[in-house]
Amino acid sequence: MPVLLILLGLVFDLATPPSFTGSPFFTAAPLIAAPLFTFRGTALTGIAACAAVVALHFANGTTWKVEALTELATVLTVSGLALLINQVVRRGGERLASARGIAEAAQRAVLPTPAERIAGLHVFARYEAAQADAFIGGDLYAVQDTPYGVRLVVGDVRGKGLGAVEAVAVVLGAFREAAETEPTLEALAQRLERALAREGVRRDSLDAVEGFTTCVLGEVPAGAGVLRLLNRGHPEPLLLRADGGLAVLAPPEPALPLGLGELSAGPPDRVGEWPFPEGGILLLFTDGLTEARDASGAFYDPAARLRGRVFPGPGEVLSALSSDVRRHTGGGATDDMALLAVGRPGRGQPERRRTVPVVPRDEV
Repeated sequence: MPVLLILLGLVFDLATPPSFTGSPFFTAAPLIAAPLFTFRGTALTGIAACAAVVALHFANGTTWKVEALTELATVLTVSGLALLINQVVRRGGERLASARGIAEAAQRAVLPTPAERIAGLHVFARYEAAQADAFIGGDLYAVQDTPYGVRLVVGDVRGKGLGAVEAVAVVLGAFREAAETEPTLEALAQRLERALAREGVRRDSLDAVEGFTTCVLGEVPAGAGVLRLLNRGHPEPLLLRADGGLAVLAPPEPALPLGLGELSAGPPDRVGEWPFPEGGILLLFTDGLTEARDASGAFYDPAARLRGRVFPGPGEVLSALSSDVRRHTGGGATDDMALLAVGRPGRGQPERRRTVPVVPRDEV
């Protein structure tokens, strides 16, 4: 663009009578170069603009006229301002890049990527934040090997922004500690409940830790081939079998989200138990998936989209699911989406069995 402006200024000046001047084009060129080019590129643009002014007036024989000197002084002044703007923009960009790097490191520390293999299970997670340039928001997940088996949590904090990130840190911190010591999922849920209540009172800025948190707590005892889940107001997980079958893991009794336990007048938490067959994949997600809409307003139904499909592993499930929901919504997202898939390897199962195409995310 700056080069084009200088060329346009030359053409305009040469094609019009002497009373017309291409000065506006020459002064605009360094200003446009300032936020786009390097310091050297901006300086060269200013020099080229000044040289064009001098050359035109030399060709017209008006080099020492007041109008020519005024035009040259204007282009020189604007070029100097462009160099100053370039330095301000560059330093601001460096500070922004540094702040983003620090924010990314902090967010990754709050919500680290789990290992791909934990106690014999294959684990894959994916987080897609609705807010531009964000890495995490109000959704959370964690997987941990404990004396009671592999324990996991997937949840969604009410709210967005920094308050939601603070609440995520509270829930995950309490989970990582309590998962090692509490013998049952019911006791683990109560520990999380108390942590939320304590932090809500202690930190007014959290708005009582964003009010409430929906979550699913899970447990896969070592070598038992069973799966235990406790659902606190969260979307129901799915179990994908190796033959393409699919089960929706509905809780035995509905329960209120964490943070609202004092309002419950029903029975205490009940843990549901299901067989976890070899080759099966447990899929947990937040409502950013189920509330994704297409152009007509239809919600995304993961159970209907995945039923009958066979995947070689949990990583392929998440890749295909993420690509499919992007196609469903046309690429837009209005809420954070956290996905967690846990696979139990099967004896004699082919390493790379695939009956459906898997579309990488970067090809969507």
